[in-house]
Amino acid sequence: MLIMSIIFLPLLQNKLNLWEIKPLKGAIQNEEEGTFSKNNWFSGTFQEMQEKHLNAMFGFRNDLVRLNNQISFSLFNKAKANDVIIGKENYLYEKSYIDAYVGNDFLGEDSIANTIKQLKFISDTLSKLNKHLIIVLAPGKASFYPEYIPDKYLPVLKNTNYKSFSEGVKRNSLHVIDFNKWFIENKYKSKYPLYPKNGIHWSNYAVALVIDSIIKKIETTRNIDLPNLYFNNVKIEKPKGDDNDIADGMNLMVELKGYDLAYPSIIIEDGLNKTKPSVLTISDSYYWGIYNMGISKCFTNDHFWYYNKLVYPETFKQELQAEELDLKLEIKNHDVIIIMATEANLKNFGWGIVENLNQLFKGTYKNNQQQQKLNKQVTQYIDLIKKDTQWLSDTKIRAKEKNITIDSMLVLEALWQIKNQKNN
Repeated sequence: MLIMSIIFLPLLQNKLNLWEIKPLKGAIQNEEEGTFSKNNWFSGTFQEMQEKHLNAMFGFRNDLVRLNNQISFSLFNKAKANDVIIGKENYLYEKSYIDAYVGNDFLGEDSIANTIKQLKFISDTLSKLNKHLIIVLAPGKASFYPEYIPDKYLPVLKNTNYKSFSEGVKRNSLHVIDFNKWFIENKYKSKYPLYPKNGIHWSNYAVALVIDSIIKKIETTRNIDLPNLYFNNVKIEKPKGDDNDIADGMNLMVELKGYDLAYPSIIIEDGLNKTKPSVLTISDSYYWGIYNMGISKCFTNDHFWYYNKLVYPETFKQELQAEELDLKLEIKNHDVIIIMATEANLKNFGWGIVENLNQLFKGTYKNNQQQQKLNKQVTQYIDLIKKDTQWLSDTKIRAKEKNITIDSMLVLEALWQIKNQKNN
């Protein structure tokens, strides 16, 4: 009887939700239930989808995942989370940051020198248009806390992208804010922690300092007076939100402890008798803390191009890709262009914007909006096909008949649909 209860308990939990189970955090993919049909059955699509759905949705799964993750962490000091490295004293890192710190991802002097040369040309051209390029080197947790990196990833034997970039931009007199350098210099001077133990981004308190520095940099660069940022009320609390993002993504049974952090209440002036420039920022996820804290209140026509792909704030309502925009018009409509990257992302600095701006100002840039529109239509059709189990099953059959991959067949199917839609 006990054995039967154990067997059927997950089924009852799945159907009746007898106990409240907390959802998993992080990038969790929900598997859709399979749709039964003759074609789906004989092609195996139904069985495949149903198996994935049942594995993802059975009762108590989330707690069992947490239990498995806890065992891996507690007994083997390993994290069941993508790219996560557990350091000494349980300081958490992402491997890409350690690779950047030790130089495993070093691009080479020539490659970085070429990027710096392009940035210098872009900066000089923008200056002639009474616009400014500001380069922001965001810090990296591995550089800030090298003492907790596991010994097997050390020592630092190679040159690094940060060293070459920081030296290059300064040597060429570009407008730059080197937060990596400033964070390390102020590691033991700061009143409150600049980095969390369980997160990968700078702390909430550090973001407030960063916003103030960016405002001051724009003021001195353009000789204007922006609305200022103030905070006079600081709460000391346990880590939350981005300050605990790696630990949350590990989905453990027992919450990882971290030291308390400072959470300031931010006040930004209303802008009366102040100058608000229009600002375009191209950055990685390090800008989200700045954006969410309200730096846009200091600007007009403020835009954030996330990894030079998604355009915000427009994407909050409907997805908008940077490649869909007229780059020349976007530059015309902004006074300041900020390109920011954390240490781990210097290997992809700008994510294509440096090359595009260089070509734009040399007159060789081709903004093929027709091709971009087609690419978007193809992506939309592929999404539609994947959501329709019958359509997806038929596409898989045709891929097998043509002896090509499913991905290739999805593209061909999407192009056929677009072509026939135009002919109708």
